[in-house]
Amino acid sequence: LPQGQPARPSGELSRPWPGLARPSSGLFCGHPDLCLLAGACQSRINKQVVRRSGMEPLVLVPIAAKPCLPGRWLSSPGDGRGALRDLGVRGHLLVTHEAYLFAEGHGFLYETFGIRPQFSWQVDPFGASATTPTLFALAGFNGHVISRIDYDLKDAMQRQQGLQLVWRGSRSLSERQEIFTHVLDQYSHCSSRSEASFPDQPFDINYPSTEVPVNKENMHIYVLSLLGHVNSRAAWFRTPHILWPWGCDRQFSNASKQFASTDLLMDYVNKHTSQLGVSMQYATLGEYFRALYYQNVPWQVRDHRDFRPCSSDPEQTWTGFYASRSGLKGAEGICFFSHVDPQLLEGHLPSPGNRVTAYEHRVESAACMGTTRMPVPRPWTLQAQSYPLQFPLFQGAPRCVAANKASSLCAGPEPGACLAVVYNPLAWTVTTIITLTVGFPEVRVTDESGHPVPAQVQNSKEIPSSYDLHVLTTIPGLSYQHYIIRPIRKAQDDSQESATTVPSTIQFGLKLRRQDGQVGRKLVPVKNDCYAVFLDEDTSLMHSIWERQSNRTVRVGPEFMEYRVSGYEEAVSSDVYLFAPRGVAEPAWEAVRMETYFYRSMNDSDHTYAIYSRLSRRPQGSDAGLLCHRIEQGYRAGPLELSHEVVLRTSTSLDTGLALCSDNNGYQMQRRTHRHSGNNSTALNYYPMAQSAFIQDRKSRLVLLSEQAHGVSSQGNGQVEVMLHRWVWNKLEWTRQYNLTDEDVSVVRPVLWLLLGPQTLTAGLRPRSGLELQHRPAVLIRELGTAQNGPGPGKQEPVTLPPSLHLQILSIPGWKYSSNHTVHMKTLQKGEPAKADFRQVLLRLHHLSEVEEHPGLSQPVTVNLQSVLRGLGSVVAVEERLLTGTWDVSSLRRWRWRTEAGTHGRGSRRHPGSVPSRGSQVKSRTATTKKTQKEKK
Repeated sequence: LPQGQPARPSGELSRPWPGLARPSSGLFCGHPDLCLLAGACQSRINKQVVRRSGMEPLVLVPIAAKPCLPGRWLSSPGDGRGALRDLGVRGHLLVTHEAYLFAEGHGFLYETFGIRPQFSWQVDPFGASATTPTLFALAGFNGHVISRIDYDLKDAMQRQQGLQLVWRGSRSLSERQEIFTHVLDQYSHCSSRSEASFPDQPFDINYPSTEVPVNKENMHIYVLSLLGHVNSRAAWFRTPHILWPWGCDRQFSNASKQFASTDLLMDYVNKHTSQLGVSMQYATLGEYFRALYYQNVPWQVRDHRDFRPCSSDPEQTWTGFYASRSGLKGAEGICFFSHVDPQLLEGHLPSPGNRVTAYEHRVESAACMGTTRMPVPRPWTLQAQSYPLQFPLFQGAPRCVAANKASSLCAGPEPGACLAVVYNPLAWTVTTIITLTVGFPEVRVTDESGHPVPAQVQNSKEIPSSYDLHVLTTIPGLSYQHYIIRPIRKAQDDSQESATTVPSTIQFGLKLRRQDGQVGRKLVPVKNDCYAVFLDEDTSLMHSIWERQSNRTVRVGPEFMEYRVSGYEEAVSSDVYLFAPRGVAEPAWEAVRMETYFYRSMNDSDHTYAIYSRLSRRPQGSDAGLLCHRIEQGYRAGPLELSHEVVLRTSTSLDTGLALCSDNNGYQMQRRTHRHSGNNSTALNYYPMAQSAFIQDRKSRLVLLSEQAHGVSSQGNGQVEVMLHRWVWNKLEWTRQYNLTDEDVSVVRPVLWLLLGPQTLTAGLRPRSGLELQHRPAVLIRELGTAQNGPGPGKQEPVTLPPSLHLQILSIPGWKYSSNHTVHMKTLQKGEPAKADFRQVLLRLHHLSEVEEHPGLSQPVTVNLQSVLRGLGSVVAVEERLLTGTWDVSSLRRWRWRTEAGTHGRGSRRHPGSVPSRGSQVKSRTATTKKTQKEKK
């Protein structure tokens, strides 16, 4: 809407606007769930709904909730495209895959239909993140709908009429990016039995026989039932308008019969409004929120707290999916290759039309998150592993990243010799260690100029008769390095070639798990410039860490623990979603063996568990503070025993009071205080960890950084534990039919980095260190010919941003629409073919530190875009846009809701674009620039 205010109801609607004149109450019916059906059933439903929409212009039309909508559009015949475009123009096209929409989906909808979504429907995730409403606000949305929150909290909110609120999900942005949020009542997104549902969906996904449709004989039964539910629900809300979601999982298989029956019920109610006190209409979310907006009610304000965890009753807590399918969560990193322009790995500028040059990768897959009933893990894994092969540069490459077969790593005219191209996807200089698998114990590593490169070789941790090659590399932002790897043959012993070093090791004997508590009598230190890690000879485990800046030693002892979970025939059982432990966690090992280079704790019989730790020294003459200030740990867990879940519990001497801080979708930290709830306390105190978590006392903070999603908890004072792997299976019909058992007998290899130090130190290290872990350099291995010494030094244009900023997106999107909305809409109306504009560069910057989180990094910063984009040409214009890229910030007027705090209400002209361009409160900003083509010489 041009001025950002919702249009008032008018006589243009085919049905009267409900609830504007008392005593009538307004009942808004939407049908949000048709899109949840799959396959042929979904296709049939869509055809029914599209046909129906031609007869009833107010019907809410959900269309395929899959990220293949652009493909369907391109493959549709001309009349099909016309029908879809007409639905979009009338505002009746609903796509409900949030992750897809936030990526390229918004651009497709805007480019094709001129649609810019403004209302979000996110009712089925288990819990609600405080980051999500902030991101929706940054995307220009005006309303947000959630549902699955803790059952007792929802009950309290219902009784206090608090299900509708203004959510300020970010401490840093607060009211600047607030959003009106509607929490569905106790019936959630499902219809109660007040309307005819035709019918429930059976386990085999076939159409069953329908229930009795609405007719004159049974009309009074449905009307009385509906009135009873309307009256009970009316007490839960502050306005006469009630949103009634019309649908549920695996229901409403026959849309035509459903609409026909509901039409009869709706017509009867509206004809007797004066007697019944209720009116009904089909409505979109936008229509419902507009009705609320013009009530001008002062709404409660919710701060940055989220709604986690989610429990549906005292014994069912939905925290198991945080760690379900851990191996697939780890495979997310493979998808990074799909976001890297392969030309960057060879030092060339991206060609026009290549959509992505650098990208914040965070795969949103139901298979990864462990929240799908479809058996998709294997296809998804194969698709992820095939990404590198989709680019010409990768064709013929024997192996990418860490090869799992050393013999196939390098094969060519010079056996064993290969070229490693290492690309840094971050916008700052990274000093780190990359690991490759080779088939030779002695190799020589040189850079592109022939200079030797520091490297070490050790026996492979996982692959027999192979070796892990660790190479120290320093790479500028968005740049690459070339390394040549050659084996050293025995016949070359008299040569002067500089070979890699082999670390010395000290073997410790096998030690049984001690029960007497006698530990710490003889400690072995392993040091670098920042830490001294002490290993205990009595237990062969880590004992403590000394941190140089604070000159403090903290007891830190990680060990594997196992929860035995309900899940075989119990009424309350663990599954893909639920976590139902039986009692406390028990040690998962009986004995341990350790080496000083890496130490390994294990089960004495089957070697189920292992920990590999690495402490790196700062390179001489280098300012590699991030490398020095982390203890890298890789783990091996599995296969597990049936109905077991394994955690890594780290016990410390920190006095934490059971408090824990974990992140929200990798953005902001949430403080978690321990909740006591009888037998369910363990599961109720688990939270998602997308990237980081920490515990602390007044002097020190221990930070855990992760490369993938996990569950995290603090079950004791000074403790933090991370759920690594789970195998849960039961005989319940529901879980078996819908693939909710997690029959995972795999071995997982997650990675955690540990940071220890004063709060100011770790607050500065955490954001960038977490990004370095999740965006580690991409490594491409290529064959090296006998006459090839590798590429000569090429000219690079490194990108370096201030230390408080992260480059989330740098792309040439190739948009086929004008950045001027009026021009774009006129082009759509004329039906003129659009041409891609390759002069536009999409840039998104993320401020890593929250307000007052760090004395230096939370301060305002200035970015020279000419310098950042000099490799692509000269900047001639800059335009700030919302996260989706489809809105010019200067033209947006979001709705401002009246609050009980007395802030802005209806009619306010204030909008979220009016923030200081250099303000530290700006967490993420998106801009497009126009450039002139750089002259090629």
